[in-house]
Amino acid sequence: MADDAKLSAMPFPTRIFPLFLLLTVSAGALAAGDDPLATEALLPLRSATALAARVGELPCAEQLPATPLSALDAVDLALCKHPQTREVWASARLQAAQVGVARAGWLPSLDGRVGVNRNFSEDARTNQGTASLTLSWLLFDAGQRQATLDNAARLLDAALATRDATVQTLFLGALQAYYGAQAAQAAVRAAGEAERAASESLAAAELRYRVGVATPADRLQAQTAASQARLNRQRADGEARNALGALANALGFPAQTPLTLAAAPAPGETAAFRRDVEALIAAAVDRRPDLKAAEAQLRAAEASVAVARAQGRPTLTLGAGPSWQRLDGDTSRGGTLGLTLNVPLFTGFENTYRVRAAEAQQEVRAAQRERLRNQVALDVWQAYQGLTTATEALQTTRDLVASAEQSERVALGRYKAGVGTVLDLLSAQSALAAARVERIRAELDWNIYRATLAQAMGALDYSLLQAAEGRP
Repeated sequence: MADDAKLSAMPFPTRIFPLFLLLTVSAGALAAGDDPLATEALLPLRSATALAARVGELPCAEQLPATPLSALDAVDLALCKHPQTREVWASARLQAAQVGVARAGWLPSLDGRVGVNRNFSEDARTNQGTASLTLSWLLFDAGQRQATLDNAARLLDAALATRDATVQTLFLGALQAYYGAQAAQAAVRAAGEAERAASESLAAAELRYRVGVATPADRLQAQTAASQARLNRQRADGEARNALGALANALGFPAQTPLTLAAAPAPGETAAFRRDVEALIAAAVDRRPDLKAAEAQLRAAEASVAVARAQGRPTLTLGAGPSWQRLDGDTSRGGTLGLTLNVPLFTGFENTYRVRAAEAQQEVRAAQRERLRNQVALDVWQAYQGLTTATEALQTTRDLVASAEQSERVALGRYKAGVGTVLDLLSAQSALAAARVERIRAELDWNIYRATLAQAMGALDYSLLQAAEGRP
């Protein structure tokens, strides 16, 4: 009794505030966990296509390697430094947080209120203090919470698939820039070889002119060819510098950053890529991340229809909690416990049009999925045909360069021996230069179309490069 008297004698705020402080600290402790509903576990570091495998195994690359830059290094840098990578990861985390919001709808809520009033009238003044705790728990909502959670989960699936698709696009872009720079450097070397051959022809023409067995026209034609070869090499140098600048930009560095590229590996076994195009398209439909994203968007739209329909149905909520009041020294305590049934009778047809809008959105997503499915088939078909053509061109250009080199050697020997004309020699050298350019273009096309086909199938990952470079 003495303790009760002491408690009653304590000022009202002094007795109530510690309780609310305890509740506030407890809620803060739960929030301090940063992820109490474990939504981060929904964000696997490795994507479905193992595209992020090296990111999970190695620190993210930020600086150029000390060794010559390989295609694998270029992709690492592009994925780590490109802002679009951070954008899609942030979008995935955003959708994971939305799943947490949907999960929170299944939990009860607890609200606390404290009030202190001083009331005035002509003949009296009273002091009043109130406090209450209110527990509210939605017990039944006709499936609205489950549909909302399904919608959030499907949107998260779409965000993760979009992340994979975006990263594959960046992967392909980095490869295109890298192979383009390699091809430009190979073109410089080919132009240098053509310039050297033209200089040798000019020297031979000069020698024959001095000994009187060649005409001035031969010497002038050889000199013109040498000047043209020098001009071609200078232009190739400029294009190679531009290609290196574009590669540096794609990797997230200033265009003037000096880059040293690793030697291009020889094309691998080309026959391994000859497969039934129908099987490739079927595999692409199963693996393409953008198609998976479209499918998830459709499932989310279906859940949105269920949410819209449930919003027009009854709900049942549990409410409970104690309350305190002190008025001029008199303290009273009470509490509430009850169920509230809410039945929407008429909302001005709002629910009707919510459902219609959700159903229309579902039709939009279904049409988008079908359109993308057709685009996937076209992407695989075009990439497959491009790779097939590039594979055939590799063998053809190999034979073309071999025959052009032999023809140039024969023409040069005949001209030096005095039994061939300078036109024959210059024609043979021009054909050799063109053959080398075609060979470079065929190798570039083969590398690009190989990566493009893998991307069209949703299978573009590090294994494509590790196999080409002989890495584990």
